[in-house]
Amino acid sequence: MRILICEDSVLLREGLVRLLADDGHDVVAALPDASGLDAAVHDTAPDLCILDVRLPPTWTDEGIRAAISLRSRHPGLAVLVLSQYVEEEYASELIADGQGSLGYLLKDRVADVRDFLDAVARIAGGATVLDPEVVGQLLARRRRDDRLQALTERERAVLALIAEGRSNQAIAQALFVSPASVEKYITAIFTKLGLEQDETGNRRVIAALVHLGHDTTGASS
Repeated sequence: MRILICEDSVLLREGLVRLLADDGHDVVAALPDASGLDAAVHDTAPDLCILDVRLPPTWTDEGIRAAISLRSRHPGLAVLVLSQYVEEEYASELIADGQGSLGYLLKDRVADVRDFLDAVARIAGGATVLDPEVVGQLLARRRRDDRLQALTERERAVLALIAEGRSNQAIAQALFVSPASVEKYITAIFTKLGLEQDETGNRRVIAALVHLGHDTTGASS
């Protein structure tokens, strides 16, 4: 996989380069700020961009704004945002487009090499992978969609894992149930949320966004 990194911390940037290279990936660029990001994406055609939320010169929202901009100009480009803390407003804006191929992880997760590399692979494969802490804090400041009240406790647990970007197999392992049971729970969730099957196959993403308080279907949240 071709990966571009944009991270101002030299230690973390070089650590990511080595970690990803050791896993067989091709790091096509490693930038200290977003000033040359557009040109680098154009020149290197990465499959995945990893960006820090806060970058020079102000260390406020340069990275997240760059990520949002990249997704608008390159819809097929996978983006993984790393943050020291949960930036609730920016996280909400980033995930609201529902395009998939997106990750938002806290930097502490990089220390768990296996989980981090697994997240990189899933995001590059089109998944939306959200740090559990991100999910928790977004939920803490928003009232849930009224339709969620119809879900059983187990269905809510399944939906929370979907919002973290887990596959059906991973959900089954986490909840100690069979994959067939997970499929039944997901079917029930889609039905109760009023998500009809369509050609786009976006129901998992839409369900996750409803769970996070971003109603893409018109209901209040």
